[in-house]
Amino acid sequence: MTDPSFYITMAGTALAGLTILAYATLTGWRGWLALKQQELQHQPGDRSAPAMPSASARIEIADLKERIRKLEAIAAGVDL
Repeated sequence: MTDPSFYITMAGTALAGLTILAYATLTGWRGWLALKQQELQHQPGDRSAPAMPSASARIEIADLKERIRKLEAIAAGVDL
């Protein structure tokens, strides 16, 4: 196993494997970027019109408004 050609062969094989792995990773990355770019270009709806908030967002906003109302009542000294 001390033959230099063995080490050269192993190094070449490792380099080839690393090259294949890097190429596959780069191809996947480019594909993912193309997918994201396509998603950004083809978003449904008109961007100028404001989007309707989801039901959970509306519930959260109503809850925050209720909390603000209670805090204002406490600050004003009104007993709830």
